[in-house]
Amino acid sequence: MDSPITTIHPYILQSHILSRLDGTSLTSVSSTATHLHNLCTEHHLWQKIITSTWPSLNNPSATSLISTFPSSHRSIFSDSFPSIHYSSSSSDTSSSSSLALSAPKELFSAVDLYYKGRPVFSKLLRTETHKGWFLCSPLWIEILEPNEIIETNIKFEQNDVVEWLEQNLSLSWIIIEPTRKRSVNLSNRLPVTVRRHWLTGELEVLYGTVMGMVQCMVKVTCCGKVGGEMHVTGVSFSMEDIDGRHLIGRDSLGILVGAMEKGERWKVDIDREKKSFEEFCGRKRERREKKLRRERVMDMIIMVVAIVVFAFLFRFVRFWV
Repeated sequence: MDSPITTIHPYILQSHILSRLDGTSLTSVSSTATHLHNLCTEHHLWQKIITSTWPSLNNPSATSLISTFPSSHRSIFSDSFPSIHYSSSSSDTSSSSSLALSAPKELFSAVDLYYKGRPVFSKLLRTETHKGWFLCSPLWIEILEPNEIIETNIKFEQNDVVEWLEQNLSLSWIIIEPTRKRSVNLSNRLPVTVRRHWLTGELEVLYGTVMGMVQCMVKVTCCGKVGGEMHVTGVSFSMEDIDGRHLIGRDSLGILVGAMEKGERWKVDIDREKKSFEEFCGRKRERREKKLRRERVMDMIIMVVAIVVFAFLFRFVRFWV
């Protein structure tokens, strides 16, 4: 006997039921029955979900790129939603020489900034990764052009803008690797912290993903005042290790590829992300303090040795004189 669901015309299911579901719900429904699985894998359903969730992927270049993936838009969703969990190892960077043989020639960054869940800025950026300046320089991807300012209709609604931004300004940064046809979302969440720049007074909204001894950091720089509109003056991505050193492009590629291929996709938990960020900052601070103490001890030893040598030479010269 057929299941009651099979008596409903496929067009009705797709047009009036499945098309109203988000990606997570559609994935769950597809696993309940073979009949539904076939309907849920239709390309147009996933294209609608992807472009509404991440408007930056509605770009013609992104559409052409995604079409080469095994399951097209569904592949992007399974790789990029909801968040990545990955712990980098020394092999990720030590294998950079072998990675260079198959290193991607380019990466695509699909960036979407949201205010209260509504997109306010979207952009797709292509970055060449095979040139020497990228491989040997600290990784730094800036989405905006020099002196470019993104004007928004967002108004600073309260004096405590730090808490206000922490609760309302979210960001997604998807890295797409066209050679391996994989992607990873490095910031599909709310900020881990918001701070004011000590010199300019601009607000820096930080989105962080900790991967073991390495942290991926997205910084959104905003300006404005209470009662006025908020403007975005910078959106950048970088990676740093536990000692606070910025990773060069070659090492960053090894970690990003490892995260794409081996990372687990977890449900977004902003409290967990904030805790990981605070623990990473704490470990970085401890290592810096330990290094400073070690340097002070070495300075003291050098000073003592210098005094002893000076005293010996003074007595030696005085004896012969």
